[in-house]
Amino acid sequence: MAVDLNTDIPHSARIYDYLLGGKDNFAADRAAAGEIVKASPSLPISMRANRNYLARAARFMAADLGIRQFLDIGAGLPTSPNLHEVVQGVDPASTVVYADNDPIVLVHARALLTSTPEGSTAYLDADLRDVEKIIQAPEVRALDFTRPIAVSLIAILQFVTDEDEAHRIIDTLMAPLAPGSALAISTVTAHNEQAVQGAKAYTARGIPAKPRTDDEVAALFRGLDIVEPGVRLVHRWRPDEAAAGVDDLHVQMSGGVAVKR
Repeated sequence: MAVDLNTDIPHSARIYDYLLGGKDNFAADRAAAGEIVKASPSLPISMRANRNYLARAARFMAADLGIRQFLDIGAGLPTSPNLHEVVQGVDPASTVVYADNDPIVLVHARALLTSTPEGSTAYLDADLRDVEKIIQAPEVRALDFTRPIAVSLIAILQFVTDEDEAHRIIDTLMAPLAPGSALAISTVTAHNEQAVQGAKAYTARGIPAKPRTDDEVAALFRGLDIVEPGVRLVHRWRPDEAAAGVDDLHVQMSGGVAVKR
């Protein structure tokens, strides 16, 4: 299947890949990343802290909440540890569905499909805004909706700049899920000046981005029970040793996890 990678237009997933030290990016992505880092020098540190948060949140939802089904939207390019590696490390029978709309992620999706024999992984080419398509996709409908499902929205909601739209997406995603399901979010914080300037730099490069206050992030969890410690900078959310060693100044993302009752 021919895939148009739009290599002349920067894409958030490829910028993220470049700043994490990956190789699946192009000149337009690297140029955009260079301009964004001028405005936000700590961004690579923040991105690594966010990746560490993804792993901790996934492990929490699998080990502490006992969830065995996961929907990761905005999965991005494969970067170890991927979500399925974390949750299948807790229970090899865990099931993961990844979704993303970047054509280069589609090209590399096979790296997201290296499941344990006991579990399964699937990949869906879809945009977060087309939430009904995601919910009705065969890969997602193959999950057991009578049992809890964890939804992961990591480093994606900053690109949904309208609050009504963000709430519509989340409400639609969570509505059909069973009690005990969970939602993990990370998004750009408005409480860090580098984050604010970085969002402006993304927007200037044709990728609209919005920082959010902690109250705005908490409001994204409406109707759900936010677990302790609530909305925090991502390295402060149930930190491990690596996260605890990161200075607040360098972290531009906040987030949390909530449970549907």
